[in-house]
Amino acid sequence: MTPPLPLRPRSLLFAPGNRAELVAKLPRSAPDAVVIDLEDAIPATPEAKAAARPVARDAARDLMAAHPHLPVFLRVNAPHSPYFEDDLAVLTPELAGVVVPKLESAADVRRVVAALEARGLSLPLLAGLETGAGVWYALDILREDAVGWAYFGAEDYTTDLGGQRTPGGLEVLYARSQVALAARLAGVPVLDIVVTRLNDEAAFREDAAQGRALGYAGKLCIHPAQVALAHEIFGATEAELNRARALLAAAHDASLSGHGAFAFEGQMVDEPMLAAARAVVGRGT
Repeated sequence: MTPPLPLRPRSLLFAPGNRAELVAKLPRSAPDAVVIDLEDAIPATPEAKAAARPVARDAARDLMAAHPHLPVFLRVNAPHSPYFEDDLAVLTPELAGVVVPKLESAADVRRVVAALEARGLSLPLLAGLETGAGVWYALDILREDAVGWAYFGAEDYTTDLGGQRTPGGLEVLYARSQVALAARLAGVPVLDIVVTRLNDEAAFREDAAQGRALGYAGKLCIHPAQVALAHEIFGATEAELNRARALLAAAHDASLSGHGAFAFEGQMVDEPMLAAARAVVGRGT
């Protein structure tokens, strides 16, 4: 079995399941995990989906053999699509998990788990919340035991609502926040939306910074160049790590001295500040 996704993954890099040569290149940018995609990256026709499945299966096998320390996921089509059941034949126990898009209820999760068990598989799910129902019932979905991680899909969500994507992203702010909150309450790490402007580093940085501010653990990446940016923004800088470690050390010293409250860099320290410092250290490990 490939190793699990990190507790707070910073990057999840996708490649089309019908492009074995691109799948083989996925590790080059050192993402936290990779996804071989049978959903959006493949034309929605029976012929195209059928042709992609054996390519994705073989590419996944080769990738796991060549890079045993890289978590490899496969994204199937949505449970309500006509392609879902046939996609399951591509899954193997060696995968780190299965990415399931457009989940809309806890019943959807249980249906996926039952379908996996019928094939002798027990794989954790990376749940895609990308419809109005998925966002509305996010907490119910993410509290299912089979769900290990989640992501929010802004493009499909906006389409489902009949809206339009804008550069500022105001149209998805509510849903983006709702998914982050549900993930926090469920204790599930959640990955932030795709940035489709591939050659716009400034746009990626701005969007990723918004995601981090909302509480996302990392970013869905659709181009290798986005991985390093995601690691930078969702990780911790050396200065942030040093300050956080110094604050936690000061808190430890104050505790040993019997002081419940203490000042650090001219500011009184409370528990939320300590929790934030521990989170910074966690991002840096």
